[in-house]
Amino acid sequence: MPTFVLATANPHKTTEMSAVLATLGIEVLPRPEGLADVDETADTLVGNALLKAHAIMQASGHAAVADDTGLFVDALKGAPGVYSARYSGEGATDEQNVAKLLAALADSAPEDRTATFRTVIAVVYPDGREVVVEGVLPGVITDAPRGEYGFGYDPVFLPDLANGRTLAEMTLEEKNEHSHRARALRALGEVLA
Repeated sequence: MPTFVLATANPHKTTEMSAVLATLGIEVLPRPEGLADVDETADTLVGNALLKAHAIMQASGHAAVADDTGLFVDALKGAPGVYSARYSGEGATDEQNVAKLLAALADSAPEDRTATFRTVIAVVYPDGREVVVEGVLPGVITDAPRGEYGFGYDPVFLPDLANGRTLAEMTLEEKNEHSHRARALRALGEVLA
């Protein structure tokens, strides 16, 4: 059974990723306590995922799995993209980022609110090997937040396949069936198999 140290310090991502990886027969070790956040200085999702995976692998001595996710909004020429977590500034809350996104789209017609969630998963092994996969989820941005589950932009992201529900209106189990992160993790499972 493959075993990876989870690089994320985000408890929501930890819950989602651990649940999906468990269904794939991949054991997850917790991120070592006391590690500082890894500075996401790359200008791509791949670059940031690899930065995090390398840092956690070096700190733990075990193979590490990391993700980086971005919301790419067509009307905003791909913004917030790789800067999604800090769209309204360093240390921004999910609510602040969502408010800025909705303000930026205030004058956009419904058909212009298309967007794509992208997640890159990177695994780095102690011997230097790297595995990188991606999961993509198309959808649209709603006019206002809906739902009480999820985190980040989930309350305003309506996946094409969701029967009118945002990611925040889905249970964890439902989200893990369809989300960009789950798709990337399943792609990782296929590569490892």
